[in-house]
Amino acid sequence: MELIRSQDWYQTRAGDPRGYIQPHQLRELWFHTGTACNLSCDFCLEGSGPGDKRLELITLADAEPFIEEALALGVDQFSFTGGEPFVAKQIVAILQRAASHRPCLVLTNGTDALQQRISQVATLRDCAHPVRFRISIDAPVAEQHDLGRGTGSFKAAMTGLQALHRLGFEVSVARHMAADEDSALVEQQYRALFEEWGLPQELPLVAFPDFLPPGSSADVPDISENCMTQYQTEQNRLNYMCAFSKMVVKQNNRMRVYACTLVDDDSEYDLGGTLYEAMEHRVSMKHHRCFSCFRFGASCSEL
Repeated sequence: MELIRSQDWYQTRAGDPRGYIQPHQLRELWFHTGTACNLSCDFCLEGSGPGDKRLELITLADAEPFIEEALALGVDQFSFTGGEPFVAKQIVAILQRAASHRPCLVLTNGTDALQQRISQVATLRDCAHPVRFRISIDAPVAEQHDLGRGTGSFKAAMTGLQALHRLGFEVSVARHMAADEDSALVEQQYRALFEEWGLPQELPLVAFPDFLPPGSSADVPDISENCMTQYQTEQNRLNYMCAFSKMVVKQNNRMRVYACTLVDDDSEYDLGGTLYEAMEHRVSMKHHRCFSCFRFGASCSEL
């Protein structure tokens, strides 16, 4: 299927051929569970909040065809993001189905929506494949984390992280990354925090720059085809998420496949209604968040 694109998809502002990624293999399939969330954070790249419906909550019936299609394509892992996945009523059933086939990763804020269903979550330990969790702890200091998420959010998130670890789940932490930070010092502060909460100091940390809310326009350099060949090797290009993963979202009561987890606010990254169709399309590096991947090697994946 030929998708109609703007000139911007193909060319930079200077008129040079736009950089792109050619998908090569579906190793990871992401499900966006919906933009509804129990928190409302002003920095959220999804613009999520209580009752938000920009992307609709998914059901087991929505997810099942894509789980089967992904398995046929040789997928290695299923991953889940939001919003807050545990706002979706059928998320545990979806995870049980997915984890009966492949390992799963769930991104969550770890607060009330998760903790109120912790007994259901505990049943995921019995799945054929492991379910791992990544909790958002924006900063190693409560006041700094709570500034963006609300008073008490830091303690709630750490409590959720601790509860999942005590249940025997593998956990990791997503944090914010400042452009001028001393990364070694920041990681040391997180290690001390983990020790304080009785957690392993070596918990994986995944750092992300500010991606800005949906629909934002950032003044970043264009990525030309020359940029992708001069500054990136073939192996580098294969490590971009859009080369090996796709994300399924629910919009206007239809399931659609997007290029990756960071571009669902731009309809040009809608690659079709099936994974087979989506894997045929090159992915343009025109979104401002693509520059974060280019500059920092930022990736939502842990593969």
